[in-house]
Amino acid sequence: MNIRSWLVSVVGILSVLAFVPAQASDESAGADTASTTVREYVDVSAYLTSDADIEAWYQLVFGLRQNFDDICGDTFCEGDFSNIQSLRFRCSVDRLTGTIGQCVWVFAASNEEVDPATGKVVVDTQTWRCKSPLARGTHISEFLAALAGPSPLTATLPRTNRSIYDGLGDCL
Repeated sequence: MNIRSWLVSVVGILSVLAFVPAQASDESAGADTASTTVREYVDVSAYLTSDADIEAWYQLVFGLRQNFDDICGDTFCEGDFSNIQSLRFRCSVDRLTGTIGQCVWVFAASNEEVDPATGKVVVDTQTWRCKSPLARGTHISEFLAALAGPSPLTATLPRTNRSIYDGLGDCL
């Protein structure tokens, strides 16, 4: 074997060896990527597409606000902050699976007093971010079905023994 043939053989072997580990690492990286699901959460309003689901969501939000207003004076709206207002109820949903990431209900209130010496109105404000006590892996369709009806605030959440009302008790 002359030196030229030997160099061609060595270069050929080295190029094959250089290619094999790169290909193997690409394949193993592909396997890791396939087993790791990338989650992308969106607002529930961006996830729901059917008219029935959209209507169910709006009915749920309306019902929660109505239920809260009905009980507020006898429960949460006593004491320093007697004017608690529901600002918004929002949920995040995994775009691919429909699994809820989290639901949060935001409230605000204020207490105002007049300073008799100056005539100034002294304002004390408060906000709350109340998480709903959801079971891990709750699908938005389960959630909408379980809370359909006239009393979503006290309806039992899927796969739990708790309600959104229970979550408010822990928060407000």
